[in-house]
Amino acid sequence: MSNVAALSFPLSPDVQAALAEWLRHLGSERRLSPRTLVAYERDTRQFLAFLATHRGEPPALAGLADLTPADLRAFLSERRQHEIGNRTLMRQLAGLRSFARFLERTERGEAAAFTTVRGPRITRTLPKPLPVNAARAVTDADLRAGEDKPQWVLMRDAAVLSLLYGCGLRIGEALSIPRKDAPIDGRDSVTVVGKGNKMRSVPVLPQVSRAIADYLALCPYPLPPDEPMFRGAKGGPLSPRIVQLAMQTLRGALGLPASATPHALRHSFATHLLGRGGDLRAIQELLGHASLSTTQGYTKVDAARLMAAFDAAHPRARAR
Repeated sequence: MSNVAALSFPLSPDVQAALAEWLRHLGSERRLSPRTLVAYERDTRQFLAFLATHRGEPPALAGLADLTPADLRAFLSERRQHEIGNRTLMRQLAGLRSFARFLERTERGEAAAFTTVRGPRITRTLPKPLPVNAARAVTDADLRAGEDKPQWVLMRDAAVLSLLYGCGLRIGEALSIPRKDAPIDGRDSVTVVGKGNKMRSVPVLPQVSRAIADYLALCPYPLPPDEPMFRGAKGGPLSPRIVQLAMQTLRGALGLPASATPHALRHSFATHLLGRGGDLRAIQELLGHASLSTTQGYTKVDAARLMAAFDAAHPRARAR
């Protein structure tokens, strides 16, 4: 079933009320992002639409308590037939389990089947940071001087990429910074809103501040204080897709692999700090990771890089 069809699928009144209350709970108390809430609602509606076909009748709350592990496995199997990957299936299963726990806590019934089905295995891929020289190069506006683009656009792209690498920001965090919070004129930090609407303050290097100031001096559009400071070619808020395309151009110019994305600059920020002896807890705070285990993934990246250098250079390694 398509995403549009899933969202428009009619639900029984009791299921509709429970779903709406659950989403409000996730948004207000769990502070999940709007994007996550949309995904959870779509996934849950998709599952309920599947049940209507699978069981031959629209599901009601009372019927959810009668679900079996076989019903869940049938749903996952049906999704796989649509070439849905394991990571998406894990997200769908996580959302359904959250909904089931909510139903139990609010005494709307039990749905034990959700906790008994094991999710698909996910092969965890390590972040792929850029080499230091390449990460520096992509933040240099002069590298694209020959392109048929206005100078303010080239300076804008360089400023955004400087924020991603120099501060370790997610692309959405960088593009949502309002003009009034621009880290210029001696302001050496910037406050960003991360996942779950959690705010954090991140130090800003002088080079990053200069890149932003250079862009702001050239931007031809008015920048209201409370609106995003990065603007698109027609004056609206800058789209993440434009930044991705700029990075794609830089990949070609520098001969970088497809893994060199805007988000890879955030990985590079963390990995390069660790390589210089940065404290893992401090890097966790800078990145806005809720769990230290997420940040610890970068230690594996750095260890892998060190082992590669060891194997290439150490005399005993070459003798193995």
